[in-house]
Amino acid sequence: MKRDIKKKFKRITCVTLCLAFVLSGAVPGPSVQAVTSESIREKEREIEKAKEQVSGLKSSLTDVEKLKKELEQSKNDLTAYVQQLDGQLADIQENIAQYNTMISEKEKEIEETARDLDEAQARQEQQYAAMKKRIQFMYERSDSFYMETLFGTNSIAGIVNRADYIEALSRYDRDKLNEYVETRKYVELCKEELEVEKQLLDEAREAVEQEEANVNSLIGEKEAQIVSVSGDIANKEAAIKEYEGMIAQENAEIAALEKAVAEEKARLEAENAQARIYNGGMFAWPCPGYKRISDEYGNRMHPILGVEKFHNGLDMAASSGTPILAAYDGDVVAADYSSSMGNYIMINHGSGLYTIYMHCSALYVSKGQSVSKGQNIAAVGSTGRSTGPHLHFSVRLNGNYVSPWNYLK
Repeated sequence: MKRDIKKKFKRITCVTLCLAFVLSGAVPGPSVQAVTSESIREKEREIEKAKEQVSGLKSSLTDVEKLKKELEQSKNDLTAYVQQLDGQLADIQENIAQYNTMISEKEKEIEETARDLDEAQARQEQQYAAMKKRIQFMYERSDSFYMETLFGTNSIAGIVNRADYIEALSRYDRDKLNEYVETRKYVELCKEELEVEKQLLDEAREAVEQEEANVNSLIGEKEAQIVSVSGDIANKEAAIKEYEGMIAQENAEIAALEKAVAEEKARLEAENAQARIYNGGMFAWPCPGYKRISDEYGNRMHPILGVEKFHNGLDMAASSGTPILAAYDGDVVAADYSSSMGNYIMINHGSGLYTIYMHCSALYVSKGQSVSKGQNIAAVGSTGRSTGPHLHFSVRLNGNYVSPWNYLK
């Protein structure tokens, strides 16, 4: 009797294992994460967020014509005009930086969505293959399988147990079908999200191009205004005086910074502390990739005033946003803005030696920070009294300007 029960149990177990294999979707394929209702809702939220970003992207672009009209009111005061325009340029540069960040993030998200799509399609194929196998099995066995399973026992309890088992199998089939339907929906959502993300990426790239064009337009407007104001001054001597006053103001600011450093050095020496010392090394080229000098150091004919004036640095022609590197190890004594120098940085290299970087579009270091030779400290721009994107690079030694070529060769 016990032997007969064991045989029946083994036969039922064998059938159960076979069905489990058929229904489990045990077909060759990659291991993929199951799709849930929450993952579908999360994908829908991501699509909605991307669509909102696409619709809001163009509205965040700078209205450059509106800015030009606002600037008209300050054209009578060149200093105020330059300061206001430089503020607008800074805002646009910030927009460009945000768009570039969005582009980098969106490229990564597109890669992730593509992986989601590949995994979902692999699971869909896996589930489809399992369903076909199940349908084939049921077609070949037809109703005889359920009859044999149900009445393959002589006891009422056995029949009830097997009826429960058949119901469990049917429920399993329904669950697998629902899983397949959800996976198909998830695949379609992945495809939709991929299209929206690609659209957003294209829009962001176009936004960067548009904002860069806006920057160039405003820089051109400022150049024309500086030339116009200088040319409108009837008395050339007045124009020259105004220019000399601007340079004197620059020199006063720089001299004040040097004085503060000298006082700090004296304090350190009094305390027997070590002040920074320049060790005589050669400078790194501060504007990598750009070797053309648009204006040399020394006496030269001023391009607007038409008289010979001293130019206290090298003008390195470069595109807006080009990295500016620290020429040598040192301490930042100024990272600020002035209406003539624009955004500028001044670095103390020790032993009375300083470098100055003018007209930057962005500053990446702050006062009091130590920097290393070749470190990215700013970006090329056209802020201050500048008539086009370039780096004005100056070197001072013991309170006087000296030729940068002495340290760059």
